[in-house]
Amino acid sequence: MSKLKVGVIGCGSIAKFRHLPEYKINKDVEIVVVCDIIAERAEKMAEEYGAKAFTDLNEVLKLDDIDAISVCLPNYLHAPVSIDALNAGKHVLCEKPMATSKEEAETMIEAAKVNDKKLMIAHNQRFVASHKKAKEIIDSGKLGKIYSFKTTFGHPGPEGWSVDGAGSWFFQKDKAFIGAMGDLGVHKADLLRYLLGEFTEVGAFIETNAKQKTDVDDNAVCILRTEKGIIGTLAASWAYVSGGDNSTIIYGEKGILRLEADPEYSLIEEYRDGSTVYHKLDKIQTNEEGGQNTSNVINHFVESIIENKEPLICGEEGMKSLQIILAALESHEMNRIVSLKKEMFA
Repeated sequence: MSKLKVGVIGCGSIAKFRHLPEYKINKDVEIVVVCDIIAERAEKMAEEYGAKAFTDLNEVLKLDDIDAISVCLPNYLHAPVSIDALNAGKHVLCEKPMATSKEEAETMIEAAKVNDKKLMIAHNQRFVASHKKAKEIIDSGKLGKIYSFKTTFGHPGPEGWSVDGAGSWFFQKDKAFIGAMGDLGVHKADLLRYLLGEFTEVGAFIETNAKQKTDVDDNAVCILRTEKGIIGTLAASWAYVSGGDNSTIIYGEKGILRLEADPEYSLIEEYRDGSTVYHKLDKIQTNEEGGQNTSNVINHFVESIIENKEPLICGEEGMKSLQIILAALESHEMNRIVSLKKEMFA
């Protein structure tokens, strides 16, 4: 079988450290095109990966020899570019958050359906070894009834990661739409849904108090309830100045799971009877590692195309995780608990 021919749209840090190197090591992929409005960036990546450089997205989408597109652009462009790519007959891997509204997300999903193409959202937390093992444990009933949880995703902020530093689009509301909640919180919303099922209610406090000269959120704490009555908290922050926290703790009837909460053991099982199980598993990916370990997002996307199967994080899954974040914004703005039942389960 010939290799899957891929184009990467946007040559910022997520493309540089994740998409491009992970496509390169996949034996079933050929990187054909890279595109960025800044010609120098596109040319640099093109030279490194043996691809053609473009600055005009429309020219890329007209190419017949492109099978799939990675959308690695500012948040406000995720939906329109993904829709255009799907309508041009390309499979799409879109960075998170998938869209800036439910309506945009629905249009993306419809475009994938109408054109019979794969749409995957790049949520990587479901592929983390400790998270996959935790799901096995929870689903097995070993913890008994799940009571509560707390999950956190925080680091010093995107200025240390983004190719544009402090001038990055991450801090511009017209391009980012949402700050730490869209950058980090939506990852955790997706993880919690994966581990615990669907959510029905969201309450949130969302602030801009850590970064200068921005009007997007940089600190948020959400209270969530699942349809099974499990309650807990989700925190997303760009204010953890001494390093990152990507931990999750699940509290059950018979024990507790600590995910990515210990520097040595990526999963710890602690049980009521005093027994403890320590797991040394593949480490969770961090920006500081410069993409040296694979997130498995690219591998899964490629596999879903080749084997013609639905991606684990398809458009519908991405939209449900996005809706939790949108509900958190509404909760903060309206100063009330927001129900997801009508939106997600009607």
